[in-house]
Order: sequence, then structure tokens, then C-alpha cells
Amino acid sequence: MTRRIAISGSLAYDNIMVFDGHFKDHILPERVHILNVSFLTPRLKREFGGCAANIAYNLRALGGEPVILGAVGRDGGDCLERLRALGIDVTQVRQLDEHFTAQAFITTDLADNQITAFHPGAMGLAHTVSVHDALPAAFGIVAPNGKEAMIRHAEEFRQAKVPFLFDPGQGLPMFDGAELRALVEGATAVTVNDYECQLMCERTGWDQHRIAEQVEALIITRGGDGSTLHFGGRQVDIAPAAIGSPVDPTGCGDAYRGGLLYGLAQGWEWLRCAQLGSVMGAIKIESQGAQNHRLDRAEVARRFTAAYGSSPW
Repeated sequence: MTRRIAISGSLAYDNIMVFDGHFKDHILPERVHILNVSFLTPRLKREFGGCAANIAYNLRALGGEPVILGAVGRDGGDCLERLRALGIDVTQVRQLDEHFTAQAFITTDLADNQITAFHPGAMGLAHTVSVHDALPAAFGIVAPNGKEAMIRHAEEFRQAKVPFLFDPGQGLPMFDGAELRALVEGATAVTVNDYECQLMCERTGWDQHRIAEQVEALIITRGGDGSTLHFGGRQVDIAPAAIGSPVDPTGCGDAYRGGLLYGLAQGWEWLRCAQLGSVMGAIKIESQGAQNHRLDRAEVARRFTAAYGSSPW
């Protein structure tokens, strides 16, 4: 029986620049109609990112078997090389030389305010990759990607009878109510954060309980407040796992999903999977960037036991 997880989602670079000042001192409210500002950013970091790559990184570190469905551009060679070196299957990632890889350009000031620009690049053609070429798979996930890819891959998972999570994330505003209702109805489970859940409710016209009725499980992450799991007609609030020293929340949601998917591939029940997701998010937040934290299964087990009273393995 396969334990492969097919991950449809973005591969990207995060270019993070730090402005040693405050945006508010350079943006004049009465002049925003002719806004023209420039910020000197002496600090620059380029991190590997993208939802699919982040999820696969965490899943593989736990011993899982991810295969990514996505696209990179002509500058994506080092991303693919790194993922291969980690043991992640990228045979279903297309490299498109006429495009750049998706990337975010994030400028942060000293008050942690951010101005972000995102270029989708090759991600917009991720629909040219097929779920069927990644099979067999025990489970799948449709994470933020090009809109056409998210719709197509969800339908292909359904056609292939592969259970999958629908995780719209920052891609949620691309869909209207009818599209979201169809995606939810075709999914096995839905994973969103609390803000995304509120937006999904507004777009679909369904409340949380109505969404939960359409799927086996609805998982809502709430940052430092833990997460909420709706399954089997029940609602369970999951306390957050303890955090040593929080450093950077970037990628915590993807780490959670990596833990969730690992458990699902093992045939665990939903609560245990979500608890592992919580531990993974707590470990990630203690490191800068989405793919720089190191995972040790013994440490994961120790922290899981401390938080939830039993070992996950």
C-alpha cells in the first residue's frame, strides 16, 4: 500500500528586505494619490518557499513520501536540485524556460509592517501538470497554486478517487462562491486559518458547521490559540504545542499541513493527525524562514507527548 502524498501547490522564492526605518515616516497620507517612495534596504535574504515546497519539506523530514505537482521557471534549477537532495520527488514539476519562478518581494520596516509584491511566473501554468502522472498516492492536497491548476487538480483527485485536502490559503480570493462550494464538496477535508475560514463563509454563504457537513473534517488553525477540528459531527479544540522562543511565523501553516498529511498517510485518525500538525507548527516558528528548521523524530515525539500525553509513533 502506497504512502505517497501528491502535493499540488506553489514553488517560490521569498526575497526579504529590511528597511531600517518606519514606512509611516515616508508615506504622507495627503500625498498617496501621487505616491512615489523609495526605501534603502541594506539587508536582503532569499529564502526557498512556496506552499508545495514547504509542505513537502516538512513531510519528508518526518519520513513521508511527497511528490510535488507544480511549475518553476528558468531560475528554478537550484530549488529543484535542493528538493531532490532532500529526497523529494520533483518529477512532476515542470521547468518553463520562458518564465521566472514565482516569487515574493517583501520589504519589512522596524515595526514589522510589510509591503509585498508577488510575481506568479511559472505558477500560472501549473495546470499543465496532471495528478494522474503522480499516482499512486494515498492522499493529496490542493494548496495555493495557479487558479486553473487548483481547479483541475481537485477534479483529477476526485476522478482518481484519491482523498485530498482543499487548502485554499492566500489563493482563496481568486474564487467566487460557486467555485468554492464546488471545491469544498469535492474534497475530503478543508484546511484554513481563522481569517480564511471567515472569508470562505462569506463567499460560500455557509457557516463553519455547514462547511464541516460537506467533508470528513474541517481544520481551522488559530496561530497561538491552537486549532479547531470539526469531524464526525464533533468540534474539538486542540491546544497549541509549547513553543520555546518564537522567531518567524512564515511557513507555520505549511508545517502544520505537513504533519497532518504524514498522519493521514499512516492511516491515523483525524485528531492525532491534527495534533502532530500543531507540534510541527511549533517547531517551525522557532526558526527563520519556511524551510530552515531541522526535525528530529525523537524530539517531535517528545514534544507531542508533552503536549498531548502520548507518543505519536
